[in-house]
Amino acid sequence: MLSGVAGTFEWAHQWWAALSWLVMLVFLAGALMEFYDREWGRYILVGGWVVLALFWVSSIYQFVFDQKSITEGIAVVLAIPLSLYIGYLLASGRDRLLMISRGVAVAWLIYLPLSTVPFLRDPLIAIVTDQTRFVLSLIGADFSVVAGNDFPAGVTPSGTPQSFHKSFLFQFPERNGGYNIVYTIKMACTGVGSMAIFGGLIAAVRAPLRRKLKAFGAAIGIIWVLNIARNVFIAYTFGYQRLQIFPDFVMSVFGLQTHLEVSYIVADRILAQFLSVAALVGITYIVVIQLPEVLAIVEEGLYVLTRKEYDLQKALGVGVRADGGSDE
Repeated sequence: MLSGVAGTFEWAHQWWAALSWLVMLVFLAGALMEFYDREWGRYILVGGWVVLALFWVSSIYQFVFDQKSITEGIAVVLAIPLSLYIGYLLASGRDRLLMISRGVAVAWLIYLPLSTVPFLRDPLIAIVTDQTRFVLSLIGADFSVVAGNDFPAGVTPSGTPQSFHKSFLFQFPERNGGYNIVYTIKMACTGVGSMAIFGGLIAAVRAPLRRKLKAFGAAIGIIWVLNIARNVFIAYTFGYQRLQIFPDFVMSVFGLQTHLEVSYIVADRILAQFLSVAALVGITYIVVIQLPEVLAIVEEGLYVLTRKEYDLQKALGVGVRADGGSDE
């Protein structure tokens, strides 16, 4: 039964790329139309939230069955009804959700080109790889870097790295009969997703450009440093098999084929991803200090989740509205 469900979502995943571009185009069209006609903009953005829900459906196979990510898997499943619900509230006249919709448009505009256009994507992955390599060298790790799928004879990575990927290869011929560990730097390892989220949040609110740039710079800088630290942590603990915690249990839960993957699952899918959620909360706090207007988006997010009105700006003594003083 599980294989049948996985097959269904694998079929849906074929539409992932097309839906990702459609999401961006619909949200951008709605955000632009809103400036000229709010009602037409609302209708288009409601459609955008429906398309976004379909996009999350097409993403289930990737995060749940392929990557076996607990945090991202739960998030993508919950995002489907949440996107539809936001669309419903927006269609029902919840105009402040127009602000969140603008944020989605900007976030997608940042993320999608950076993750798909080769002359933007490839240098970004190379820079992240170089900085991760530098830090790993500082702590005395022994490894080599492989471009694309150009691995030495006898080394077979799990999956097939793309030509623009970079991989860290750890080789231990003397241990347990000899084994190789491959940790590949992909787009997800660059932190661009988190950067796009904060870019969307900051762009969606109305505030002086100087403070927006200051908040954006702080968020991007922190995300970049934390992301390099995350890559170093995963590469080192996976490469040297430092997190072989309850290996039989982890292999059973995540359906692993070899015990060598346990350290990666514990480092990335469990520790790093849950710590990333905590980091996002901390970065949001730092952004709010620089740009209190962002609290209006947080308030609206809480309303969507609880159906209760919040005034965090008043509670924190900020007193600045994201729309410059009037309700959206």
